[in-house]
Amino acid sequence: MVRLDNASARRLFLHAHALAEPPQGPGKGQDLLDLITRLGFVQVDSVRTIERAHHMILFARRPAYRPQALAPLLERDRTLFEQWTHDAAVIPTAFYPYWQLRFDKGREKLRERWEKWRREGFADKFDAVLDQIRDHGPCGSADVGADEARSKGGWWDWHPSKTALEYLWRAGDLAVCHRENFRKVYDLSDRVIPVEHRWRPSEEDSVDWLCRAALDRLGFATQGELAAFWDTISPARAGIWVKQALERGEIIPVEIELHDGSWRKSVAYPDILERIAAAPTPPGRMRVLSPFDPALRDRKRAERLFGFHYRIEIFVPEAKRVYGYYVFPLLEGDRLVGRIDMSADRKAGALVVRALWPERGIRWGQGRQARLEAELTRVLRFAGLEEVVWEPGWLREAK
Repeated sequence: MVRLDNASARRLFLHAHALAEPPQGPGKGQDLLDLITRLGFVQVDSVRTIERAHHMILFARRPAYRPQALAPLLERDRTLFEQWTHDAAVIPTAFYPYWQLRFDKGREKLRERWEKWRREGFADKFDAVLDQIRDHGPCGSADVGADEARSKGGWWDWHPSKTALEYLWRAGDLAVCHRENFRKVYDLSDRVIPVEHRWRPSEEDSVDWLCRAALDRLGFATQGELAAFWDTISPARAGIWVKQALERGEIIPVEIELHDGSWRKSVAYPDILERIAAAPTPPGRMRVLSPFDPALRDRKRAERLFGFHYRIEIFVPEAKRVYGYYVFPLLEGDRLVGRIDMSADRKAGALVVRALWPERGIRWGQGRQARLEAELTRVLRFAGLEEVVWEPGWLREAK
């Protein structure tokens, strides 16, 4: 049994998430595509306190990255496509064949689930929506269902044609061809996804690819973590793959030391010790991470490895928030050392820091403050701002 101490496990995990080497590179073109391929996917989110989540994720690894570099890969080159993992994400188009399994299994489950949510009539709109796009070209939700009642509510209040549009995208009949002011515009998948990626692997081959690709990007994992990475197969199905791969000697059992000193059984590739030896020591610089960063997506895993408990509080009433509406984790070396509540005041050209909470046991001295200020200077350039404004009492006590 290979046993990995906590420091080695953290280093391998961060390296797998492109957070162990010095952040450098042009952050555009092939370099950007290679980065997203390495990560597997980048979650898309609309909240823009500084920049939207997908841009913050890429900036944390490529400080030269700018938001305008992403659209050409999605909209011109078609080397990325937008679909669903555990949430909406941009994904390398080379992976598209393995989403056929998700489309097949999702059609029935999604339709049944949405009908239970009382989206009456949305299935009756499928043909009309597809015919409109086929005959008149790409459209968004504002272009369908002109005679249906509109609402300013969220997903729970979609009109039937908007629901049909979203369903057909999630089922693979449609694809996002571009966005306008962050609103999705859809076209037929056959007109968006290059023909060389529109092939269909068997279910067995898809499961094998999904598990191997997840393990490549996690370094080590339980069957539940393998299933959760793409959120396409069940933990039970991942468990069958694990059993068979162990029997074939393609993976090995390992034990991982967690932050609290306990041990957790996982699996890894047989060359895991060589992978750890090749993983660099994360640089001491500080990085601002998005709340939706791939390294933090599995909140429980991050807590087990780093002792970092994080929950997004957007939907928590203000009076009940522990930290704030949208608080950014701070990574220094191989440790998550704090979290910062800050946002862009674009009219004033300022990055406003309202509060910073060090993690327990972290001393916020001059050296650490200097590393934070160096990172915030990089954030200023990225967001097109001019200065950092520190609100009175910004440095808080650990909670």
